[in-house]
Amino acid sequence: MRSNIESLSDAELLGVLVGVRTATHLLRDASGSLSQLLHTPAPVTYVQPQASSKLMAAKELVRRSLAEAMRQRDVLSSPQVVRDYLRVALAGYQREVFMALFLDTRHRVITSEELFRGTLDQTSVYPREVVKRTLEHNAAAVIFAHNHPSGVAEPSRADEMLTKTLRDALAILEVRVLDHFVVAGNDVVSFAERGLV
Repeated sequence: MRSNIESLSDAELLGVLVGVRTATHLLRDASGSLSQLLHTPAPVTYVQPQASSKLMAAKELVRRSLAEAMRQRDVLSSPQVVRDYLRVALAGYQREVFMALFLDTRHRVITSEELFRGTLDQTSVYPREVVKRTLEHNAAAVIFAHNHPSGVAEPSRADEMLTKTLRDALAILEVRVLDHFVVAGNDVVSFAERGLV
């Protein structure tokens, strides 16, 4: 049996957080898409500062919930949680961001960390710094991720070469690169699923 909150429409549920009028405006501007609404900054013309703060808080609660789930179990047994976490963590950036999930020997997340920020279509990633952070976290494995603000999740040739370089550098330390994800809006592409790791 569904709870009362689950039976609410998107507009009604959002209205609980920010009020019915604001929810209606926000959803209209986001073409009715909750995902688009949470991945782009709210327009300030009619959104009260409290409403914007509530939306940011809701998004952060979801991110923390997913991070907690990753810390409690082997990420290889719950790949959808990893995808969901990365989708939320990298949402809304207008420039490329490269991050890493550092894992223990049982493939549970020790921590996730944003390592580099770039421009609209590229990020400079320094393998030496990645190795340094991996050692500082005493990680046994890593998962890399970055976003494509263009909205196209297709990995570039440069993305593939970077992944190989990082994999080779970390292999010397017996640290496995389990995957590299490219996130673009709701699309998430896994290098491991394509045989690129």
